[in-house]
Amino acid sequence: MKQRRAARTRWLVGLALLGWCGMSAAEEPIRIPVQTVADYIHAVIEADRTFYSLQIVERLQREGVAQASEHWRVSKTLPLPAQFLKESSDLAMLTGTRFRYRLIGQWPINPENGPVTDFEKAGLEQVKTNPERPYTGVVLIEDRRAFQAIYADRAVSRTCVKCHNAHPQSPRKDFKLDDVMGGVEITIPLE
Repeated sequence: MKQRRAARTRWLVGLALLGWCGMSAAEEPIRIPVQTVADYIHAVIEADRTFYSLQIVERLQREGVAQASEHWRVSKTLPLPAQFLKESSDLAMLTGTRFRYRLIGQWPINPENGPVTDFEKAGLEQVKTNPERPYTGVVLIEDRRAFQAIYADRAVSRTCVKCHNAHPQSPRKDFKLDDVMGGVEITIPLE
């Protein structure tokens, strides 16, 4: 009985491998729409950032274990959630993938995070009024086509709201939990 089961298992594994090899050799490359790729990337960014904001920064500050600050490298504190996103984007670019992501906003504490292009300005307006849908399009960056998507960036924790409302350089000081604070911009080269 054991020998029959073992033989059947080997046969099934062999058949599966043969089928897999045959399918992969015969099929064309799988193509995923760039909008879907951007949605996948955004889902990971949003999940990581929400977890970091709620379970690391907010929880550790509430329990008095650690603080987050802008000057985290010199003060030996946690990076702010916005800095966490910037650092992870910088690390992702080191892998050689040519996509990038960043935070942008109409009321940035750091002026470098303000909108630069008309596309970014229109995208921030759009996600402010319709946060459930990303603002997307094809843009030219250094004469090369790229797909850009701007997703609403919401205040997911009290820490986000408190920091932005209290920061001396913040242009807006009336954020509430779940407000759209800006956008997450994802850029994927098409060439």
